[in-house]
Amino acid sequence: HESAWAGNRRSVQPAKHRHERNCIEIVTKLIAEKQLEVVHTLDGKEYVTPAQISKEIRDELHVCGGKRGICFLPLDLEVINVDLLHIENRANDIVKSEKTIQLVLGQLINDYLDQLAEEINDKLQETGQVTISELCKAYDLPGDFLIQALSRRLGRIIHGQLDQENRGVIFTEAFVSRHRARIRGLFTAITRPTPISNLITRYGFQEHLLYSVLEELVNAARLKGTVIGGRQDKAVFVPDIYARTQSNWVDSFFKQNGYLEFDALYRLGIPDPAGYIKKRYKSTQLLFLRAACVGQEIVDQVEASVEEAISSGNWIDVATLLPSSLSVEDAGILLQQVMRSLNKNSSGLVFSDTIVVSEKFLSSCADLFSDMMQQKAEKVQILFLLVKMQYVLSVGSVAYGSGSVRGGGGGNAREIKIKKTKKKGRKDADSDEESQTTSTGRNKQPEFSFMSQEEIQDVLKTHMQDCPEELITELAEHLMRPLTKTYQEVVRSVFTSSTSSSGASRRQTMKDLQEEFSNLYNNIRLFEKGTKHFTDETQTNLAKHLLKTVCTDITNLIFNFLASESMMTTENYSTITSEVRTKILGKLAEDTKGPLTKLHTSLNGKSIEDFLSCLDSAVDICGIMVKKGDKKKERQVLFQHRQALIEQLKVSEDPALVLHLTSVLLFQFSTHCMLHAPGRSVPQIINFLSGKIPEDQHSLLVKYQGLVVKQLISQTKKTEHGDSNITDNLEEKEEADTIRKELQEITTSIKDLVLRPRKSSVTEE
Repeated sequence: HESAWAGNRRSVQPAKHRHERNCIEIVTKLIAEKQLEVVHTLDGKEYVTPAQISKEIRDELHVCGGKRGICFLPLDLEVINVDLLHIENRANDIVKSEKTIQLVLGQLINDYLDQLAEEINDKLQETGQVTISELCKAYDLPGDFLIQALSRRLGRIIHGQLDQENRGVIFTEAFVSRHRARIRGLFTAITRPTPISNLITRYGFQEHLLYSVLEELVNAARLKGTVIGGRQDKAVFVPDIYARTQSNWVDSFFKQNGYLEFDALYRLGIPDPAGYIKKRYKSTQLLFLRAACVGQEIVDQVEASVEEAISSGNWIDVATLLPSSLSVEDAGILLQQVMRSLNKNSSGLVFSDTIVVSEKFLSSCADLFSDMMQQKAEKVQILFLLVKMQYVLSVGSVAYGSGSVRGGGGGNAREIKIKKTKKKGRKDADSDEESQTTSTGRNKQPEFSFMSQEEIQDVLKTHMQDCPEELITELAEHLMRPLTKTYQEVVRSVFTSSTSSSGASRRQTMKDLQEEFSNLYNNIRLFEKGTKHFTDETQTNLAKHLLKTVCTDITNLIFNFLASESMMTTENYSTITSEVRTKILGKLAEDTKGPLTKLHTSLNGKSIEDFLSCLDSAVDICGIMVKKGDKKKERQVLFQHRQALIEQLKVSEDPALVLHLTSVLLFQFSTHCMLHAPGRSVPQIINFLSGKIPEDQHSLLVKYQGLVVKQLISQTKKTEHGDSNITDNLEEKEEADTIRKELQEITTSIKDLVLRPRKSSVTEE
């Protein structure tokens, strides 16, 4: 029966008078029917009732003084073979049923806390203070539990008090009194601001207790002073005697000087000077700067001085009005504040951060240069007129339309002369060209520099010897742009007044230059179309010939125009050589030099397209207008070119020249393209005409070509042999006469290929 087992431990081995098997079956039956509650030991040889386990736990807790860890109970109890789980379950039941027993961090605690409180009290009385953190380590208990348990026993078992600011410390009254006395004595002796952290380190004060006691003593007026900075590492105790001395010094200095430096207040021991000043002078109007603050009296003084300087047309350095201890930065901030508060009608500028200069003074400085401007403008005018005269002379004889087309059959020294024809259909778009073109040829007003900044400084130093060096420098920098602008106006005024009578002639000269350039440009474009009908080497030879002749002429025209600045112009631009162009490039400005150098270099190339690309860039720099895509103008140029060649063919008697002119004209008739070819390219032109003109005409042309070649060979031999062999000379002379007669007979027929009225003999493409 269960009552027979209560509180006992029984072996499973039966008595001698009872059979072992029957006993085990009975116990098992009772356990199964829940009429008996027992716990098996780990070895299974014994049964233990829960009541017995609870009894042995209580007994062990009593033996251990009221505190024991559950994990140690299996080792302490006689039921060593009982599983820890059963012990933990019984321990939890004990805690629930008995209020005097607690389970803390796996430890059972009964009347141990009173004993603990007595031990802590003994230690407290000995040392004067104990910390909860130390007790937690010593007794292996949580801090919150200890504070709660010890707080209930303060004044009863523990004779001390818990620090209210830091509840982790317990003090005795004697310790607090001793601490208070030390604090009172130490802080009474302090006469200057002292960091509290230094005192804690030096004298071993308990930090939280010190702050509590110090606050109590200060509030009770037992200590005459103030704690600044709260309960932090930067907390400072300032005794009233020092604070009074400090305040007296600050008030006295501010009254005498009208400003306060932040550094000076730092040295007095004031950690936040700006905040201290704002708090002490709440009703005083102050201007706070970077490193100081100034009173309204200084601000008013500066404002009055600046206003007087502006109204009198002078300048003033406000740094001379301010204390020398104020930095330039602070003086500049003060001046900016003053300038904002001045009347808007007061016109003045700030230089060198601290100097105010009136507009009247700036105007007087600019007036110093008026006479110099006029004199220099007149000198420039004279030089400009000389350059223009050179330019007029250089372009007066320039006109490709009245020039010549170099070339000829058999020799490169021949020229095909083109009669000058009247240009029609051109709008007078250049009538106002001169007024927009400078000596460098750009489409903007002339620009001339007046003086460098250093020269302006020298003039100002001569007239204003009392001005500081830095003001002179900044005035020169400020005046440079307006003086240059004014000088430009003076120069334009002088030019306008002095050149009004000759303006029409200069405009006409520029118009002629523009027209001549346009003629050359159109010729190059049309000649380029002609070269496209050939391929490979022939096209390359034609392009090179065009670059050496017409392209070189238009390049020289541009270079001669730009050379007017350096007075290197020539009377005839066609005589300009590559070396002369190189010299002119050396005189040009950098922005002009680049495009003109590329144009100069492209003359040695093989591509007309590359040349025209460089030419377009160059004319943009020079301000020359180019009209592109004018079909009417192109037709006019084609007609004029053809007529000029025809007129020259009519009067020509040289067979080689007749062959050259006829070939070129037949090419233009058949392709409607102008061709500018050297004499050595005539055979290729005649070959091209095969199939483009009737066969009989082409055969006649080939025959005439053969005779011209024979004549040239005969002339060459005669030149080489001279009179060395009379017999050979007679034969060669007879042969030359025969060739000459044949040429004379055919020449008229060759000319008629072009000069006779055109019928269906020449095919049109």
